[in-house]
Amino acid sequence: MKTHELVQGSQEWHAHRAAHFNASDSPAMMGVSKYKTRDQLLQELSTGITHDVDAATQRRFDDGHRCEALARTLAEEIIGQELYPVTGSEGKYSASFDGLTMLEDIAFEHKTLNDEIRATESIDDLHLMYRIQMEQQLMVSGAESCLFLASKWDNQGELIESKELWYLSDSKLRQDIVAGWEQFEKDLATYTPREIKEAPKAEAIMQLPALAIQIKGEVTLSNLPQFKAAADQFIANIKTDLQTDEDFANAEETVKFCDKAEKELELTKKAAIAQTASIDELMRTIDHIKAQLRDKRLMLDKAVKEQKETIKLKIIRDANELFLNHLDALYAETKPIELNVQRPDFAGAIKGLKKLDSIHDAVNTALANAKIGADAVAKDVRSKLAWFKESALSHNFLFHDLSLIIAKPMDDFQLVVTTRIADHKKAEDARIKAEAEKLAAQQEAAKPADQPAPPAETVAQPAPANVTEIRQEAVIEHQDVIAAFLKFRQFKDETKVRAILVEFIKFQAEFGMRKST
Repeated sequence: MKTHELVQGSQEWHAHRAAHFNASDSPAMMGVSKYKTRDQLLQELSTGITHDVDAATQRRFDDGHRCEALARTLAEEIIGQELYPVTGSEGKYSASFDGLTMLEDIAFEHKTLNDEIRATESIDDLHLMYRIQMEQQLMVSGAESCLFLASKWDNQGELIESKELWYLSDSKLRQDIVAGWEQFEKDLATYTPREIKEAPKAEAIMQLPALAIQIKGEVTLSNLPQFKAAADQFIANIKTDLQTDEDFANAEETVKFCDKAEKELELTKKAAIAQTASIDELMRTIDHIKAQLRDKRLMLDKAVKEQKETIKLKIIRDANELFLNHLDALYAETKPIELNVQRPDFAGAIKGLKKLDSIHDAVNTALANAKIGADAVAKDVRSKLAWFKESALSHNFLFHDLSLIIAKPMDDFQLVVTTRIADHKKAEDARIKAEAEKLAAQQEAAKPADQPAPPAETVAQPAPANVTEIRQEAVIEHQDVIAAFLKFRQFKDETKVRAILVEFIKFQAEFGMRKST
């Protein structure tokens, strides 16, 4: 690990963080941080713009640093060694340590004690974001373990309460972190920043004037014409084309206002009716305005739900398309093996979410995790294919089910392949030996019973007693060559050609033996 002398908050410290993937950011990168989303981290690292820290947050940070410094002495007592705070890096990965032993074999991480940490019974119960941060710290430093210490101190620096847990490295989590940063780096390279907006609030809705009516046998006081004009203008200006969180917030607030206005009109109408038996024009006008408000409210309420659902579906559809494109790119490297990858559940990821920013972040995080999983499967398949091409390609005809057996773990996959090849070779040896014996028997049976001896000068030397065994051994030795030759040439009458090749190899073996004797 390379150490860096940096003052937290300094220009050099910020420059270092901008050039590395930091342990404190790893929970957000993995989409499990309580304080920052993956999309927010992408935006920060892409633009270099971070949210300003308000006074209250800064006070919490300052108190956390104070407690960390106090807790370091307590941690040294628990570990039995001195600790020093340091920033370190290993390649593109970085980590800021609350404490590290001189031998760099034990790390120390401090958090302010809260109810959630207080309730944990073991390190496995601790929130994943803490474990991810500590795992990257161990990865950067090479340390074997990390003391997780949460504490609370009073204003005089006296310990109120503490809780300690020991974290040991998790190889699977480390692989997930490395794969997560690799995918994050790809996403960062193609990221297009979105405009940072404050949480949308509904616009101030135009207030309708109070409707005043007095009746004494006839309408003696009414501002109904002015009220109707204001109501008509208000209803006409209601926006129904909803696209952004701000649009939806305004629409939902308008729905509430229209509902309230309808009820107030009904109360005004009833009050007017109580003053007279019937004034038709007054009542019909009020009914007309009320009906308009109701129609607009219902239509707008429906539009909010439908358009928000349409936008959700588009976000999911776009994410599915990006994932399928990613799979296509991976398949180009693993052909003809299809990747057995689980499709991401984008609908489940956004269940219960209402804000578009939250929906975008949840879908983007699910997409990134799905890509990481697909990359891991593709990497495994590529590794197996490379081994297969090197070790078993000449026996490719034995593996029509390659797409099925390649899903097995590497050791099991290799065992299946080598066993199948060995069984095939054994069967071929037996078949060739049987063919050779059958051919020899046929030749022996075809010889004439009484054949005159040839002239003395042409009498062949008698074959050695073990020539038949030598012939068979030669045929067995060259069976792979024969099989490869027949497969490459693709003769129509393979059986006849094989018999000729077998006889030729037997002749070579016998001829060579005769020459040596």
